[in-house]
Amino acid sequence: MNILSLDPATHTGWAHSNGPSGTFDLSVRRDESSGMRLIRLSSKLDEIANSLGIHLVVFEAARHSMPGMQGALVVQSEIQGLIKFWCEKNGINYRGYSPSEIKKHATGKGNSGKPVMLDFAKKKWPDKQFVTNSKGEIDDNEVDAVWLLDLARIEYDSKSED
Repeated sequence: MNILSLDPATHTGWAHSNGPSGTFDLSVRRDESSGMRLIRLSSKLDEIANSLGIHLVVFEAARHSMPGMQGALVVQSEIQGLIKFWCEKNGINYRGYSPSEIKKHATGKGNSGKPVMLDFAKKKWPDKQFVTNSKGEIDDNEVDAVWLLDLARIEYDSKSED
């Protein structure tokens, strides 16, 4: 089963069960409407579906945000809506996981911070070359997508054995 995992945000982390992973920069550029973020994501999903195949899309499902982060929640919700629409349009199954489910899978604790998630990822996948930002830091969006893919593989592999 070809699984695509997504950590939806302006810099969307992604990982595919065939091995590739990274981030999509969905930033809205000067003189563009905010809808361009969704057009870019749809194009990326089409590209992955055509090159690698997708049977299942899993994504981090935003459900609430901290004070001052409501704008990010709106962006994430729009992206989630596009993911669901794209999957329905293409006949692809999808499932959302809460951030705490992903963190608990990765670290054993549902409230782990990003540094802990990164440390556990480096230990589990010491040879993986994660995307880095301009400061040379590992991009936590890709790391979250890789953990999410790992969680989905375990869940769906166990279902296929039933």
